[in-house]
Amino acid sequence: MTSTPSEFTSLSAPVWRASTVIFPDLEAFAARRSQLPDGYTYGTTGTPTQRALEQRIAELEDAAHCVVLPSGQAAICALMLCLLRKDDHLLITDAVYAPARNFATTVLARMGVEVEFFDPSAQTLEDRFTERTRLVWLESPGSITLEISDVPVIAEQARQRGVLTALDGTWASSLGMRPLALGVDLHVQACTKYMGGHSDVLMGAITTNNHDLYCRMRDMQGLMGQAVSADDCFLVLRGLETLALRLQRQFASSLAIAQRLRAHPFVHRVFYPPLAGDAHHALWRRDFTSGGCVITVQLVRPDRSVHEAFFTALKRFPLGASWGGVHSLAAFYPTEDFAHRQWNRPQSPLVRLSVGLEDPERLAEDLTQGLDNARAATRSDE
Repeated sequence: MTSTPSEFTSLSAPVWRASTVIFPDLEAFAARRSQLPDGYTYGTTGTPTQRALEQRIAELEDAAHCVVLPSGQAAICALMLCLLRKDDHLLITDAVYAPARNFATTVLARMGVEVEFFDPSAQTLEDRFTERTRLVWLESPGSITLEISDVPVIAEQARQRGVLTALDGTWASSLGMRPLALGVDLHVQACTKYMGGHSDVLMGAITTNNHDLYCRMRDMQGLMGQAVSADDCFLVLRGLETLALRLQRQFASSLAIAQRLRAHPFVHRVFYPPLAGDAHHALWRRDFTSGGCVITVQLVRPDRSVHEAFFTALKRFPLGASWGGVHSLAAFYPTEDFAHRQWNRPQSPLVRLSVGLEDPERLAEDLTQGLDNARAATRSDE
């Protein structure tokens, strides 16, 4: 058996790895489940390292409670499974994270949940609620195309009807947007992105001010065996130490790069709400205190060969499916990826950029080189 020496103090949180929790006597063992949601019963429900991380994340959001899970998608699925059952009605943004959409339209639909999508630019859902509506799922800005919904209005409309709201706010992080303060019941984030910050850990978090919802999320985490590694918790705790500095630098670089991209003649459109003139700029200014590092770009020409020329020329933006880390990344989304959408369906491929901590001038030059190469490829095809 091990315990923390009372005379030992460190600036870093200790890593408590454990599958088995020891109890002092029979009475404590028999009553072990009463320790939850904050205490310890078995490795699946956490160790002090996990609780330290959950407390830090809750503090970042001025939230009362937090539960961490092994990935952002795990957090999304656990939340939906916890709150929805047969014959319930789910309202979900059309610009939701693709794996979350797939989970809703397959697993939830097979369970008998009615899944209905809404315009991610919606300013109201007044006419979309039914007597069976149990949850509104928001993602603001939306995945890839970065639409912003009127979160406070929708949250209040749901609250008046006794409907819960959940929002995936990973794009702006806990420092750029406070969904709970805007009236949302549950905030979901992929700690994989900014919180970890170094592209080497997977984790998700659910925060709330509602104690009953917190207890239900903790129960679901344990029932599903969604244990989170203490080592991974340590990595995210370490990432949180530099979160504010990284986000400040990444936002400044992203805004400067978005402005440069918009001025390039081979760029048809830049999707980035902090950019003046963006369709969602006014809502971003009202509800956000910072911006994210993800920018989406639509080129003038939709040809695959043109996009291949663009990506081939890039030296500082490797192709990768994630974002939010210290290293810049790029990703490609063909039009068929958006075929399922009912609103804001792009008619040509999109390029998603994640701006890291590298020199923004060199990043901008690299993107300019890629765009110039794409334009040259267009000329050679004519």
